[in-house]
Amino acid sequence: MSISVDDAKARYPGAETFTFGDSRALCDELLALVRAGVKTATCGALREFSPGGEPKPIPGQRDIALDWDGNPALVIESLAVSECRFCDVDAEFALAEGENESLAGWRAAHQAYFERNGGFEPEMMLVCERFRMIEDFGGGDV
Repeated sequence: MSISVDDAKARYPGAETFTFGDSRALCDELLALVRAGVKTATCGALREFSPGGEPKPIPGQRDIALDWDGNPALVIESLAVSECRFCDVDAEFALAEGENESLAGWRAAHQAYFERNGGFEPEMMLVCERFRMIEDFGGGDV
């Protein structure tokens, strides 16, 4: 089922739109992990959530994840949001992100991501979000 951004926003009033990752390949991979139930967490640099940047997620809020072309892919609901230094992220959270099989793998991949997107510091603050998928526009309700 194909749905427009306007129709998705009408279905989920107040929802923000966002894209996972910083490339088509990463976006596709992360959406597939969410759809498979493997990815139930995500994080971003706190600096991205400053005034004029992305709105910080709020528990209970539902947001629309877009594919790389800007089409609605799925809807997630934030379950918990916290702030944590990069160096303090634990294995449980890293594994919930679903992208790597170890904390070391998570750290290496996320360090590279942050270096590509504004800079990396081991003590940089992250916004860490736990979520669940509510609807998959490619496959129907969950």
